[in-house]
Amino acid sequence: MSRLLMQALEMAGYDVRIASSLRAFIRDPLDSSFVNDIVQTAELEIERLSALWNIEGPPLCWFCYHPYYKSPDLIGPILCRRYDVPYITAEASYSPRRETSAWGEMQDTVLEAINQAAVNLCFTERDKVGLQQASATASLAKVRPFIDATPFFVSNTVRKNRHMVVVAMMRSGDKMNSFEHLAAALNQLHGVPWTLSVIGHGPLYDQVQECFREIPEKRVQWHGLLEQSAIAELLAKSSLYVWPGCGEAYGLAYLEAQAAGVPVVAFDIAGVPEVVDHGKTGLLTEGLNDELYAQAIASLLNDEKQLTTMSSNAVEHVRNFHSLPRASATLAEQLQRVVGQ
Repeated sequence: MSRLLMQALEMAGYDVRIASSLRAFIRDPLDSSFVNDIVQTAELEIERLSALWNIEGPPLCWFCYHPYYKSPDLIGPILCRRYDVPYITAEASYSPRRETSAWGEMQDTVLEAINQAAVNLCFTERDKVGLQQASATASLAKVRPFIDATPFFVSNTVRKNRHMVVVAMMRSGDKMNSFEHLAAALNQLHGVPWTLSVIGHGPLYDQVQECFREIPEKRVQWHGLLEQSAIAELLAKSSLYVWPGCGEAYGLAYLEAQAAGVPVVAFDIAGVPEVVDHGKTGLLTEGLNDELYAQAIASLLNDEKQLTTMSSNAVEHVRNFHSLPRASATLAEQLQRVVGQ
């Protein structure tokens, strides 16, 4: 998403430069030695950039993507105060349950940056509400999640009847939970003709395959890692995208599928409703209910007319609300309001 933001800003006519390569990711706040090293490195970066700005002049603004308790911005807010430069965040998040934990100091740093920001760009309503609850004074604006949809738009394609597809990393946590729910749901559809392409790999590849052990092998094809062009080609040949979406912030893969004209079946959970229009571009079912999820999949696989309608809707949904040009225009509006140009 950070690369997409840079691309969108450049499309709007801005000269975007990565100010620092410092990765302020803190795994353990109690590791004082590591934290001190990060803070000291940030201080050196502040002085390096100050020297540069004294010669070249400061930028129009400082843009920080995704500051949160494990990765606060230790550079931008200080420089922006020093040089009176507007500070902007995108996808900042605040977790109240971390306030009384060892992360408290990092939380305070994030909240100070949120309050300082000329605008905090929120990709989901959930994030926006979270920031509103954390700060009564924070300036907030909404930007829809977006992708560069061009590689996924197709003009003419022949889709395989009742063929489904999913693209996901195979790792512990929410990704594994989603694979488990998907397998459980598909295991209820023995009487429905379907096939599935699984794209992706990761440390739990074997465990993911084990989840599907009760499903006939001929139904599932494992593709492993694929380049974007190959993914786009498989999407274009599929009729349904199936991914429960446990814990998804929003899920860019849903947008890629819809851009390719593939309706989605997912849980109505986390940030998924931000990118899937229930009843128009797919179906969202009650979270963690495998039976309802299976029923939704079957209902679409057995209704070719609805699939065709949703396929057209999905393409227009991405084009109108979640495309790179649309995001670029929205970002330009926000920056013009903040920096005046």
